[in-house]
Amino acid sequence: MVQQTAPVALIADDDEFFRLAMVAILNRSLGFGEVVETGSLDAALDQLAQRANGIALALFDLAMPGMEGPGSLSAVRECFPWVKVAVVSGSSERHKILAALEVGVHGYVPKGLGSSELTRAVGMILDGQIYVPPSLAVLDSPPRPASVRSGPEPADAGLRGGRSVELTPRQRDVLALLVEGKSNKEIARQLQLGEGTVKVHMAALLRSLGVQNRAAAAVVGARLLAG
Repeated sequence: MVQQTAPVALIADDDEFFRLAMVAILNRSLGFGEVVETGSLDAALDQLAQRANGIALALFDLAMPGMEGPGSLSAVRECFPWVKVAVVSGSSERHKILAALEVGVHGYVPKGLGSSELTRAVGMILDGQIYVPPSLAVLDSPPRPASVRSGPEPADAGLRGGRSVELTPRQRDVLALLVEGKSNKEIARQLQLGEGTVKVHMAALLRSLGVQNRAAAAVVGARLLAG
């Protein structure tokens, strides 16, 4: 008889005390055999890349190093589609919740919930439901597609075939080195990142720039960075 391995979860939050509380909930109430703790987005991406299919659930805070808001999780959803991804945040602002739902997260859990409600919320996500705070349980309008925007474009936005292109500071770092002809290994060494983490940022870059390969990304990136 093959013995099943207990599932692994990841919690990415720079608040050590909240991580400890979530580890207790995930271990004792939800049956996770191991909980990986990280304090930044890059560290979380590195763990996801290293462990391949090993992590079943990943919880992300929106206010930690490397995180530029809900949009930063689009690469996580694209590169690790088998992982249940949820936001656990101190903010209950409606626009942040909707932005997180736009990129395909499986839930948005406010940190202000009590332990029993936190357990129930994460349990719903594991059961395949999309959890949102009760205040947003009834949406009066669907989230806007990510490509549709209103108001002025951010300062680091560019244009590619009429599409808006927005890059996080870390993605701009990776793109600048790609334009210089650096390999993933060289980029990882220069930015002090794991090579798997660079691959995730690279996948997000290709999608954001609307190109299929590194060479095309370098061409488009050179124009974008020059602007």
